[in-house]
Amino acid sequence: MKHVTFSPQGVCSVKIDFDIDDEKKLHGVSFVGGCNGNLKAIGKLVEGKDAAEVADILRGNQCGMRGTSCADQFSKAIDEALA
Repeated sequence: MKHVTFSPQGVCSVKIDFDIDDEKKLHGVSFVGGCNGNLKAIGKLVEGKDAAEVADILRGNQCGMRGTSCADQFSKAIDEALA
């Protein structure tokens, strides 16, 4: 199991923590800061899911005029962890 701590850029969330197991499945996803209810829901929805598939789904999601979002930043964190 690999633990990842990621510092997102350009969003309200200041930290994303998660684990990726040997089968590339996500576990224990949590966000610090940001829209608490929505980000908890993302963590529940992706628990045990394939990391690459989750990144593909979330990549490019935008929040307002930021050009990114907490979900998009999570996809970047996953991509870095899988590289």
